[in-house]
Amino acid sequence: MPQSSSALSRRVAVIVNPLKCKTIDVPQIVGTACAQEGWGKPLLLETTAEDPGTGQVQHALADGVDLVIAAGGDGTVRCVAQCLKNTGIALGLLPLGTGNLLARNLGLDINDPVVATREALRGTKAAIDVIEMIVDHATTKQTFVVMAGMGFDASVMADMKEGLKDVVGWLAYIEAGIRKLPGRPVKATIAIDGGTPTAHRLRGVMIGNCGKLQGGVEIFPGARFDDGILELMTVAPNGTFGWLAVLAGLLNRGKTKDPSIQYFRGKRAEISLAGPQALQLDGDAIGEVSHVILTVDAGALLVQKFWS
Repeated sequence: MPQSSSALSRRVAVIVNPLKCKTIDVPQIVGTACAQEGWGKPLLLETTAEDPGTGQVQHALADGVDLVIAAGGDGTVRCVAQCLKNTGIALGLLPLGTGNLLARNLGLDINDPVVATREALRGTKAAIDVIEMIVDHATTKQTFVVMAGMGFDASVMADMKEGLKDVVGWLAYIEAGIRKLPGRPVKATIAIDGGTPTAHRLRGVMIGNCGKLQGGVEIFPGARFDDGILELMTVAPNGTFGWLAVLAGLLNRGKTKDPSIQYFRGKRAEISLAGPQALQLDGDAIGEVSHVILTVDAGALLVQKFWS
């Protein structure tokens, strides 16, 4: 039976990171899925080193599309999500990266691009939170949807050996992490929801909108992407061997009482560091920072829901 004209009027834009689809024919997969699911011909736009997605999303919105699919890794997803928040246009996911963290936390298929594309086209809209960050008193905000890190975690992201992640996947993080284990803590203060700042000596801070990582690890057990709350974890191992206590704390799913890990929750957080530390947003190395303010923009991003 031929599709109705109203069904065929629905159109999707696919923002493709060409570095992530060298072995996958994204145009063929998306074109076939659109034809089978009753969507019109898709608009395919590739990211570049100079523009990782902003201009492409603006093009898609100006073209009046009904859905935007991010086809790439976590960095592409973050850039597309930042542009789509508060627009009323939903984000679909075609996971092609190493972590695919938003897709994991949403329970979407991360292994089969054909299935993932159909999930994106068949899904219904659901609102999730995004976290906005002001870095070093800047006048503009940056956005992330899954997780940010300051200190150890971010230095690992920034110092992975060129090309290793493409060869061994997430094991590249372990290799870089081992090299970064030795190090000195930094003094920091943390204030939650405008409360009195607390003093810390730490190696790193993780801030999460949701909590699942690769390998079934949950940094923030029970965290939800639609509760209007950000999660924060400080990491303060006592020397190199203190990382064993950190690992034990993570494996105990947040139930540890060891002071090497502390958890905080709220709608706003302000973190001040005594010296510059590396920062990453959804796996993208941003540079070194000394001060950040984080707030939750509740329900700001629509995603294609394909779960119960």
